[in-house]
Amino acid sequence: MTLFRQIYSLLFGLFLVVVISLAYVQFTETQSFLTKQMESDLNNTSHSLGIMLVPDLEAGDIVGAETLINVIFEGGYYQQVKLTWLVDGKQQVWENDVKIEGVPQWFIDLGFFETIKRESTITSGWIQLANLEITAHPGFGYNELWRTLTNAIIVISILFLLAIMLARFGLTWILRPLHEIAEHAAEIAQRKFGPDMAIPKTSELKSVVEAFNSMSHQLKQIFSSLDEEVTELRKKNLVDQVSKLPNRQYMMGRLNSWLSEPNNGSLMMAKFDWLEEVHSKYGYQVRDETIRLLSEKMQEQLDEIAPSVIARIAAYEFAFLITSAEQEQSSKYLHTLIRTVNQEISKAGCKPNEQFAIGIAQRTDNMTVSDILAQTDNALQKAIADNKVFHWFESNEKQLYTREQWREHLSAAISSKQFQFKWQPVYHTNKDEVVQRELYCQLTIGDKEIHAGQFMPYVELLSLGSMLDRCLIETIVDNGLLERNYEPIAINLTFNSLSDTTFHQWLNKFLRNTPLAQRIVFDIPEAGVYSDPDACQALCNIIRDNGAHFGIDHFGRQFGSMSYLQNLRPSYVKLDQSFAYYDENEHNSELCRALVNVARGLDIQIIVTGIQEQPQLARFEPLKANAYMGYIYPPTRVEL
Repeated sequence: MTLFRQIYSLLFGLFLVVVISLAYVQFTETQSFLTKQMESDLNNTSHSLGIMLVPDLEAGDIVGAETLINVIFEGGYYQQVKLTWLVDGKQQVWENDVKIEGVPQWFIDLGFFETIKRESTITSGWIQLANLEITAHPGFGYNELWRTLTNAIIVISILFLLAIMLARFGLTWILRPLHEIAEHAAEIAQRKFGPDMAIPKTSELKSVVEAFNSMSHQLKQIFSSLDEEVTELRKKNLVDQVSKLPNRQYMMGRLNSWLSEPNNGSLMMAKFDWLEEVHSKYGYQVRDETIRLLSEKMQEQLDEIAPSVIARIAAYEFAFLITSAEQEQSSKYLHTLIRTVNQEISKAGCKPNEQFAIGIAQRTDNMTVSDILAQTDNALQKAIADNKVFHWFESNEKQLYTREQWREHLSAAISSKQFQFKWQPVYHTNKDEVVQRELYCQLTIGDKEIHAGQFMPYVELLSLGSMLDRCLIETIVDNGLLERNYEPIAINLTFNSLSDTTFHQWLNKFLRNTPLAQRIVFDIPEAGVYSDPDACQALCNIIRDNGAHFGIDHFGRQFGSMSYLQNLRPSYVKLDQSFAYYDENEHNSELCRALVNVARGLDIQIIVTGIQEQPQLARFEPLKANAYMGYIYPPTRVEL
């Protein structure tokens, strides 16, 4: 029972006790007063009637005596009058039935008034003429007592209703700070740190509110400290201090993650020997300033062409990972890079198109990190040997389809729902049970089986992401996968779906009409959260309000604050695959522990990804992650 109801019940009980006590006192006082009044009236009547009857009794006038008694008896205040003549013993009796109008019979039967009688002897001098016995009628007492009781009940009821209303409003106003404290405590339990509560005027509650505000500040400070720790570790371990770009370690982690995801793109390596000339002419300070300015210009110019990661991997070497682009777009990226570098070379007083070389390799199917690094390095060495600005590694792999052919095939597959599915189990760390199953799709075109890595880049490129997500969600529901599988099914949402308001509206309606919506979970890429936080917030609210769940995929990949976790409040996070080799690198392990602490501090489940074998999983035991996934349990085909 809530404190409000307890206090309300106590006041209600005390009010009833007081009212009942007052009513009882009033009732008994009224009963006693009416009894005394009837006794007094009976005494007066007996005395006066006895005096008035003396002449008739002395004369033996029976008719006159009866007439006199009838006048008094017909007033209705007497139940019985009995007159006994002592001369001859004759007895006359007048009686009224005990019927009282306007008073319930059950009330009369309670017998609040005892029978009141007065007996007197009428004398004339020393001679006794007759005995007179008068019994009072209780009607007057019951009428007055009933009227008093009903009036009291009406007044008490009105006062009671007023008291209840006033008590409710009064307690609500008085206990409002406690209600705010309860809401504030619930928000703190969910790791939501809002503004301070206003200090109430009630002295007893003032100290409680101040304590809560202090606790909220401390918890918020702890989270901020963890967030700052992550930021500092990233700057220390993953950022080049001169250029402020990611370093070699970060680039290698991104390469591993990029090649394990369905994507296309290319890798470029550039060697800028002209920076060494700047160093020899002007010193290391000018060289470092030139590197910083060059890095800023490259980020500013190249981010407009295609999404990429630019890293400084050695003193005069840079790497450019174009994470999603066709060869034509990569070529435009390359020429923009050359133009930007030449502009900075000219500013430094060196000759354009000299003393730098770029090697490029396009991503192909089933490529490993060592493969693409070797191809890119070979292209770079070829450009240096031929004294060219760039060299593109020639791949024998031909493009499967043109862009328009991909559009045609993908649109047809989405409209007819021709996708096949595989899913990969996510296992609990301490139990041999599946936490969720992550869904993957593939496509058959003609006699060719096309995996997601081949067609997903074109889904994003052709802005078909929201249509594909809608198709996949409808397919798993229509084919009864939610009924057949008790574990939640995780669906990776595309970037297009995150910002598509039409998809948001459709998903809201779809989940509302889906009985087992709680068995659907959605993976939202962390990059999408940073690129459009408002749209992600709206989408997450829709998912949560309809009983489904969501998590953050590639957690820890992006550079930025982790404060978005407080706003979105995901159910879980999936660590980026770049952390899969935890504890093999000291810097990597420090950052991984800090990220896990941030998520755990907000009561968010941690899922480790990229686990290939049991010894690798054992290295994560100190982190006490909640679950893990990877090719230690490879995807299996889903039978529709």
